[in-house]
Amino acid sequence: MNSFIKDNKNLLSYSLILLTIVPIFGINFFISFLGNILILLFLIPLLILILVIIVFNSFKSKINTCSNCGSISLGLSETCINCGSNIKNFSKMNQTGKRASESTIEIKAEEIK
Repeated sequence: MNSFIKDNKNLLSYSLILLTIVPIFGINFFISFLGNILILLFLIPLLILILVIIVFNSFKSKINTCSNCGSISLGLSETCINCGSNIKNFSKMNQTGKRASESTIEIKAEEIK
């Protein structure tokens, strides 16, 4: 046994070095790979959520409300589909820019006989 160790001293030392260093780098690579996959699993839903918010805001900016009948239309048409009157874009801006406490609703009281 001693003669085997003496004869193969270099082979034994190199094999011990390889057996200790190679698994460390292999495990490090495996942990990094799993970490990157987990990061992607968290970032892909976040990216999808951001895209949904952007699409929702683009649709929201294209919504027009008729000042005459109050119907809502999606698109760039200048006439109301329901009543045929001109849609005023500034009425949409006034409705969304005001708070509810600043708005006034006028009601006429009528006597029912």
